Amino acid sequence: MAEASFAHAAEALRQGDRDRYLSTLVLTGAHRDAVTALYAFNADVASIRERVSDPAPGEIRLQWWSDALEGEGHGAVRQNPVADALLDTIERYNIPAGTLLRLIGARRFDLYDDPMPDLESFEGYAGETVSTLYQLAAMILNDGETVETGDAAGHLGVAHAMIGHLRSFGYVSSQGRIVLPWSIMAANGVTEDEIFSGRASEALVEALGQISDLATEHLGKANSAIAALPSRLRPAFAPITVLDAQLKLYLKRSAGPFAVAPDEPDWGKIARLAWWSWRNR
Repeated sequence: MAEASFAHAAEALRQGDRDRYLSTLVLTGAHRDAVTALYAFNADVASIRERVSDPAPGEIRLQWWSDALEGEGHGAVRQNPVADALLDTIERYNIPAGTLLRLIGARRFDLYDDPMPDLESFEGYAGETVSTLYQLAAMILNDGETVETGDAAGHLGVAHAMIGHLRSFGYVSSQGRIVLPWSIMAANGVTEDEIFSGRASEALVEALGQISDLATEHLGKANSAIAALPSRLRPAFAPITVLDAQLKLYLKRSAGPFAVAPDEPDWGKIARLAWWSWRNR
């Protein structure tokens, strides 16, 4: 069943997280299958809020994944192709289930409307939900041997989360959610009412600009850390080139913070990923 499960995981990822799917195209063979399975699992968990009407069924879905990783009900679990591919990957590459369980735990925040309190909390959330994926992808490229990626996974994970939430600010705020650090918003005099009503005040623009500066800083630190890694691990961090382009487009945009952020077409992203990977061999 494994081959069919990996194919299903690839299609699920292509539909559920297009950018991460494109990033797997620079990988090859079993490594690509394994990273794809990891990312498809993440796409499923990250999209739970979009698929449920209230937190209760979301909690049930997260618990299903927790039970799957803890070895409960494996017969039924293996009928889910993404879970089957993930469990095969965990076994083949010694992926620590506890790391994925912490990712699931962090994703519980998504089910509720509590604002992200401060920068430290946001960085912790990004670490568990994004940096973790980069770390595990590098471990897969290292054939299951534990790797030390230094600051690469940490900084890129935070930058990735910041850029993603800057770009989706209008959509997320329309859901009544504040995922970017509220402390930065409050320090600039931003109110929840103006966020939820879609009013682009000078205070809000200033707060988002400060977060953009933080994202730029994390990208720069990630870039330096990635350059110091062994070449065999660097393809796990190829998304940095797409994120850098997305941040630059965001900063040059003419529309306000609630508008849909500009983006490159898939072929442009594929070209960036391929060129970056070639340069970092």
